[in-house]
Amino acid sequence: MRRLSVSMCLLVTTALCAAVTGSAMAQQVETGAGGPDRLALTIYNSNLALVEDVRSLTIQPGRVRQEFPGVSASIRPETVTLSGQGLSVVEQNFDYDLLTPRKLMEGAVGQQIGVVRTNPGNGAQTTEQARVLSANEGVVLQIGNRVEVLRDDGAPTRVIFDGVPPNLRPRPTLSVTLDAQGNPRRDVTLNYLTQGLQWKADYVARFDEAGGKLDLTGWVTITNQSGSTFSNAVTRVVAGSVSGNSSRGNGTNRGMNAAEGDAHVYLLPERVTVANNQTKQVGLLDVSNVPATKRYVFQMGGFGTFEDPQAADVGIVFRSEPALPAGVMRVYVRGSTGEPRFIGEDGIQHSPAGSDLVISTGKAFDVTVQPRLVASERVSNRRADRHRTRYQMEYRVRNATGEAKTVEVRQRVAGRDTELSDQSIEGELVDAYTAVWKVQVPANGETVLTATITTGG
Repeated sequence: MRRLSVSMCLLVTTALCAAVTGSAMAQQVETGAGGPDRLALTIYNSNLALVEDVRSLTIQPGRVRQEFPGVSASIRPETVTLSGQGLSVVEQNFDYDLLTPRKLMEGAVGQQIGVVRTNPGNGAQTTEQARVLSANEGVVLQIGNRVEVLRDDGAPTRVIFDGVPPNLRPRPTLSVTLDAQGNPRRDVTLNYLTQGLQWKADYVARFDEAGGKLDLTGWVTITNQSGSTFSNAVTRVVAGSVSGNSSRGNGTNRGMNAAEGDAHVYLLPERVTVANNQTKQVGLLDVSNVPATKRYVFQMGGFGTFEDPQAADVGIVFRSEPALPAGVMRVYVRGSTGEPRFIGEDGIQHSPAGSDLVISTGKAFDVTVQPRLVASERVSNRRADRHRTRYQMEYRVRNATGEAKTVEVRQRVAGRDTELSDQSIEGELVDAYTAVWKVQVPANGETVLTATITTGG
């Protein structure tokens, strides 16, 4: 029976172009605007996007029903807002029952259709009037005094319908009843949330160790599974999560406003067209000659003790200009004969402009760091009227190679008011979240770094 359904798609589609009459189309209330005149997308990390859809319409004064075909098939209707000069909304409906051969046949149950059969021998066509009795797992017809199943036996057959049921739409359609005043010609703006749009960032870094620089290319990959195509849209992507209750539109709107205030919004350099079920890559940045160095780096996320020494990362260190959204960075170098060689990849977090980034390309097992939390205590900050924590840390850095190494020990901290004291090696706060010490370690030797770090709120 499933083969019959596939065949029906071909049979019924053939009939649509010839059988949809002008009177059937007149049941729709489109007064123009088959789609947006201007479109803007703001895509979040959480399978969610904000759509701004602007259309220039002619809406006569009085109470009218205006249809907006071409909205997202994954629209969340409870999040829709509509604005326009002299317009107020009475009610709105989202019609997502799309016109398909199967839906057309189901809508014809109890009605008359034309069944056209072609004799494969001589090409002669015969047309019979049939009443559709059922369109469940197959199509059951009553033709005169007999009942038969519309078979899938390869015989050339097509079906003719008198019209399209008014509830079926060729595209997802938002229908709005409006009270209109003033000049009929006006711009109307729809804002709504839709699911089915996602994005991620990827980077390619070409590192020149001898020159101490790298070239960086960034891409935003957009995946559209919303059920609709978005054309020529001004597009922004937002780095950061969105809070909200998926079952309540107002809660999500509040979460999105908070996210835009706290996260970074990236405007893509050109307008974007992304078709339904399409994955598209759009250039985000392309910068050259960024100062970069190869270093041995150990990054400590919190304050604690490791029972065993930890291998240092072999890292490429550079400063993020401009801000970079979270993603995966892949690093290439030139081999001895000039051919590109992949040396590793690493994930980066959302990084404000001016942040120092460390891209790990592997582990240096002969260069290790063993952190130890010596002591910690809560301390009061009367001026800020809050408590912070003072940590005494020890980092034992070992080098088992035959030449001296410099190892960067990077400690995650919490805020620009972090204080470093009692340091055996002078360190610095390179940004609001990172303290760095450059530890010189002799060949086949070790150096012990001690420091007191006061941080937190």
